[in-house]
Amino acid sequence: MVTTKINRPTALVAQSMGGAIAVRVALERPELITHLVLAATSGGINVVALGGQDWRPSFHESNPQLSRWFSTYQEDLSAKLPTILIPTLLLWGGSDPISPACVGERLASLLSWARLHIVEGGEHTIV
Repeated sequence: MVTTKINRPTALVAQSMGGAIAVRVALERPELITHLVLAATSGGINVVALGGQDWRPSFHESNPQLSRWFSTYQEDLSAKLPTILIPTLLLWGGSDPISPACVGERLASLLSWARLHIVEGGEHTIV
């Protein structure tokens, strides 16, 4: 749905689950994405394997009206991330239990044009 709305060069800014969507858009339509800003996201990698808290079960219980794709999407894009050659700013909270700073570090190692900034004491909303 997002790719159908982009009809000219665009910078994507995304936080949390939106980061996985932004990464998919960058993979599908790289010619349209000029820059990425990804904050406290999975970015398409396994956050739980890196020590992140699995927020999905409690989130779905608290928000049963939301579509289930939001709490079930878990695609692993690790192998495809090095193909993204778009300037990327990664913003992370140093105290985020859902997407710990090591997730940002992992993304920075996979995205060759990425720069990581960690906000000390920041949580999932960065502040």
